[in-house]
Formats: sequence, C-alpha cells, structure tokens
Amino acid sequence: MSDTQVAALDHTIQQTNIWLKRLVDDHHFADRQQAYNALRAVLQALRGRLTEEQAVHLSAQLPILVRGIYFEGWHLAAEKNNTRTVEEFAEEVNKRLPPQFPRDPKTTTEAVFDLLWKELDPGQTAKLIDGLPLPLHLLWPMAARR
Repeated sequence: MSDTQVAALDHTIQQTNIWLKRLVDDHHFADRQQAYNALRAVLQALRGRLTEEQAVHLSAQLPILVRGIYFEGWHLAAEKNNTRTVEEFAEEVNKRLPPQFPRDPKTTTEAVFDLLWKELDPGQTAKLIDGLPLPLHLLWPMAARR
C-alpha cells in the first residue's frame, strides 16, 4: 500500500492495484506488470474505437490512475479508428502490447473487458458496448451482451 498522505492518490493506487491483482488472479497473467501492459493496451485500443463523447464517459468511471493510463498519448484528431472485426481490434491491441507479449491479443482483450464489466457501472458499460460494432460484442463476457 502506498502512503502519499493524499487520500485521493492513496485510494487510486489501491484501486489500480486491486484491478491488476484481479487480472492476475482471475485471468492468470504472470504478474502485475503483465496485467498493467494488458490493461493499458486494451484501454487505449478501445479509446481509439470510441467517439470522443463515449471515450470521456468511459474515463469518468475509471480510477484516477487508470484514467491517466487510458488518456496517455491521446490525440483527438489522429486517434479514431474504424475497426469493425475482432481480428482488426486484436491487431490494434497487439500494436500497443510490448514485443513478445506472452498472450494473444484476443484473449488479452477478453480478460480486460471481463474486468471492466465487473468493475464499472453495468448500465454505462452496456451503452458503451451497444455503440461498438456487433462483432466486437463477442469480446465482452456473455453477461455483458444483450
């Protein structure tokens, strides 16, 4: 546990560590570094697929530290991509993963989307999923699909 003596910072560090530990425990990432790399890559690939409004609504639900990871390197004009298939989205994730990442990008995406579904507001997340192309719904847990 970190002790920055700033309650909001200590809380976001704790929340972020809980998210990373959940990825390790629930989805068998080797360690928190690997879980961080997965979370970062998937969030940033997802951000590029969303409208500006959707991206901002999603960010409002993220812990402050994760929100910083999500927005890292974001350039509004250059970011938008039109991935429509699972394969295209997996390639977007793969571009953001470190070289020789030990897991395939599709499984990595499914793990992070499972975490998001469990940690974020289900109603808001369902709206986000509804705004994605139908093939990308398959990357979310069954409970998230309508």
